[in-house]
Amino acid sequence: MDRIGVQAEAITDTLSWHIARVETRMDARKKADLSLMFCSLIWGVTFVVVKNALDESSAFLFLAVRFTIATVVMALLQMQVIARIEPQEIFAGMRLAFFMFAGYCFQTAGLQYTTASNSGFVTGSSVVLVPLLLAVFWGRRLTRWIYLGAFAALVGLYFLTVPAEGLRYLNRGDVLTFVAAGFYAVHIILVGEYTQEHSVRALSLIQVAGCAVMAWPLTGAAAAIHWQPTRFSGTWALWLGIGICAVFATAVAFTVQLWAQQFTSPGHAAILFALEPVFAVITSYVVLHERLSVRAMKGAGLVVAGIVLAELLGAPTAPEAPEPVFEGRIYFKPWWKER
Repeated sequence: MDRIGVQAEAITDTLSWHIARVETRMDARKKADLSLMFCSLIWGVTFVVVKNALDESSAFLFLAVRFTIATVVMALLQMQVIARIEPQEIFAGMRLAFFMFAGYCFQTAGLQYTTASNSGFVTGSSVVLVPLLLAVFWGRRLTRWIYLGAFAALVGLYFLTVPAEGLRYLNRGDVLTFVAAGFYAVHIILVGEYTQEHSVRALSLIQVAGCAVMAWPLTGAAAAIHWQPTRFSGTWALWLGIGICAVFATAVAFTVQLWAQQFTSPGHAAILFALEPVFAVITSYVVLHERLSVRAMKGAGLVVAGIVLAELLGAPTAPEAPEPVFEGRIYFKPWWKER
């Protein structure tokens, strides 16, 4: 009887341990979801901030100053991380930096020619691009809901960006922003992969520093070929905008994003990132008094519908394996690594 009692106690302890792990995991996922919503809020607000800042500064110089300040802030807060950075983390962080910086370049350039509202919704199309890219490059099989969602979002983008007069009057700012959405989609996917293998703090610092390293030469090259002359007014409004973008939207938000995506899939993160254009529209309505036309509202509605169909009714875009390779995290392997 004593032996049976000991075995029963051991089983009870084991069950309690597993239940505690599940509860801890659920708490972590709730915190991660709230954190990603916070990131979406910050990024949604910055559409208006950047739109105003570009009246006082050239786009590439704005990005260079923004990412440099963000790098300094992050380095001061994470001095102990710098000493422990490994070569593999530098390689992964620079790949993240490339796609993040490319997205910011096209998005910031596009904001010079389009509204903050349009920029927010077109950027939001990256949510639908995530499962499509996972299918093409990561070998994921898509459901009819994802295809339907992608089609709805595509039609929505047409109504949102193409005037009634036709394609010849398409705003080039919207085109640039859509290219940015593609880079952001790849960034979301790679974050989901690299945070399983490397230090989150190291990746967050390296990717932001990498953006700063890329921004300064591009600023000089753009000025040298007279593509984008250097312009920086140095007004308090510009510095305030840079401070908001550097500290909150970059140093804080991207660190939070990398931490939070350890506990969720890229597809689930994409759903929460879909709130970004909603926050952008609300902010632009309140601050800039921007209004969506009836045609644009139809397009925006279709984009949101596409996101819902693709992400909520479709299969998860990054599967949670029953036996995850990295304990308690999501893992998926690109098709080129399976060869």
